[in-house]
Formats: sequence, C-alpha cells, structure tokens
Amino acid sequence: MDLEKQAPREVPPRRQDPEGCLAVVIRVPVRIVVLVLVVPVRMVWDALVVGGRFLHRTVLRPLGRPLGRALAWVGRALFVWPWVGLWRYVVVPLGVALAWVGNVLVVVPSVWCYRHLLTPLGHALAWLARGVGAGFAWVYARVLTPAGHALLWVLRSVGFLLAGLGIGLYRGLAWLARYLVVVPAVWTYEWVLAPVGRAIAWLVGVVAGGIGLGLYWITRVLVVLPALALWRWVLVPVGRVLAVVAREVGDALGHAWRVAGHISLAVGRFLGTLFRWIFVEPVRWVYRTVLTPVGHVVRDTVLRPAAEVARAVGRTARQALATARESARQARADFRRMLFGEPRQPEAVARREPVPEKARTLDGRTRREVSPPTRG
Repeated sequence: MDLEKQAPREVPPRRQDPEGCLAVVIRVPVRIVVLVLVVPVRMVWDALVVGGRFLHRTVLRPLGRPLGRALAWVGRALFVWPWVGLWRYVVVPLGVALAWVGNVLVVVPSVWCYRHLLTPLGHALAWLARGVGAGFAWVYARVLTPAGHALLWVLRSVGFLLAGLGIGLYRGLAWLARYLVVVPAVWTYEWVLAPVGRAIAWLVGVVAGGIGLGLYWITRVLVVLPALALWRWVLVPVGRVLAVVAREVGDALGHAWRVAGHISLAVGRFLGTLFRWIFVEPVRWVYRTVLTPVGHVVRDTVLRPAAEVARAVGRTARQALATARESARQARADFRRMLFGEPRQPEAVARREPVPEKARTLDGRTRREVSPPTRG
C-alpha cells in the first residue's frame, strides 16, 4: 500500500489566443466609456438593494404575518364564505327538493309502469315470439330444408354442364387472343417501339444535359461566385470585426461592473463611516454619558420608591378586600342561621366493615403471644 504523498500536479498555463491590434485598439476606449456609464448604474443598484433590505427588515417582515392574515380573512370573506353559504343554503336544499320532485314525478310512475304494464306485456310478447319461432322452425325443418337440398342438386348439375362448356369456350378464345393480339403486340414492342423509345430517350438526355450544363455555368457565374466573393471578402471580415467588438464590449461590461462594485462598496463604507461619526457616535455618547446616569438616578430616586409604595398600597388593598369578603361571608352565615336555624349535623353511621384478624405464626399462636427467646 503506497502511503507516500503524491506530488501535486502542475496545472498547465492557460493558453491565450493571440490578440490582434484591432482588439488592443478597441479595448481601452470601450472600457473607459463603459466604466463611466456603468458606475452610476451600479451605485443606484447597490442603493436600491440596501434600501430594499432595510425595508424588508423593518417594515415588510414585521407587517408580513398580520397583513397576510388580514388578506386571508378578506379573501375568505369575499370569495369563500359567499360560495359556502350559497352551496349550503341554496344549492343543497334546491338539489334535495329537485331530487324529491324527480322521485315523485318520474321514478315512482316509471317503476309502476314498468312493473304493472311493461313486464306483463313483455312476457306476452315473449310467449308469442316463442310460438312463432317454433312454427318457423317446423316449416324450416319439414319444408324448406328438403326443397333447398333438391334445388342445390339441380344447380350443381347445371353448374357442371356450364363449367364444361365454359372451359372449352375459354380455351378457344385464349388461343385466338394469343395468336391474334399478344404475338403481334410483342413483336411490335420489341422491334418498333423499344428502338424508337431508346432513340427519343437518348436525344432528350443529350438536350437536357446541354441545357443543365448551361444553366449550371450561368448560375455559377451570376449567383454563386458573387455570393462567395461577398461572403469571403465582405461578410466574414465584417463579422470578425463585430465579434471582436462584441467580445470586448462584453468583457468591458463585466470588468466595469466589478470595478463599479468596488467603487460603490468604498463609497458606501465612506458614507456609513461619515454617518456613524456624525450621527451615531454623538447619539451613543449622549446615551452613555447623559441619559444612562440620569435614567439610573431617576430609577433609584423616583421609580423604585414609587414601585415600593404601589406594592405596599396593593398589599393593603388586597388585605382590606380579603377582610371585607370574610366579614360579608360571616354576615351571610349569621343571617342564614337567624332565618333557618342551625343546619342539621350528619348522624354518625356505624361502618360495617370486616375486622382484620391477628396474624398467626406456624404453631397457631399470635405474634403477641410468642415470647422472645431468653439468653443464657
């Protein structure tokens, strides 16, 4: 097992494409112009971000939950509760009423009609259909089947006769068609039409080839070569120049945005430091050196004695209220005793519970009867 540390691999240097003089000439002016245009935008953006964060911490986050609850309550009051009330107090009773009316006016009469009219009529029609079917079956078995067999035998005999005549006629017509139509047509095709067609095809091919070659050279000279020259000597150089300009503008935007971020951070820190030294530090000094001692003095000389006095007054008031409640309770009890007399005391009832027996030892005597062993 190899425990030796492996030497770190050297990262090959990043290959940089050679830059032309056009890129170097375009880069510096473009970066200067873009930096001048981007710095105000970046500072405004950073200011908006800081203001948004402050607004979110101080306003939106504290008010978000109550505002959300209020909006939810308003949404329920405007959209949910009306539909719930409409469904519960209008649609459901109306549906129940319509179901009852439909049951009374449609279902019950339909069931009665099916049960007392259609079912007996259907049974009668089924019995009649079974009788008619039995009659047709007897006619088919006793009359139509023998007649069909006889007709089939006659047709088969006639068919055999006509088939023999048709085969002879077909062979004669086939022989006549072969020697009167097919053989002359094949000879005409092989020795007349095929050579003429090949000559016409060769002539058309030569003419079409010449026309196509002429059209090819005309198109090449009038369209392809000018388009190729335009692409090679105009569009490609212009495209390369535009690509260099676009790349430099993009790099300049990225570089200017980063530089503007550093500048905005420095300006923000300067303004924060200035605000702290102009406003925060004096307020902190006043709070520490003036307001805090004054507050301690007010707390020790005014608030604490006032709190002690308030607590003493509260205790005295609570004791007075407790004494008044006890006096009122005693007065009510005396008045009730004067009107109705002393309340009856509950009589003592003998409790009928089993008396537990004394514990016994192995020899049948109680523990108290067992004498302690004597020594010596």
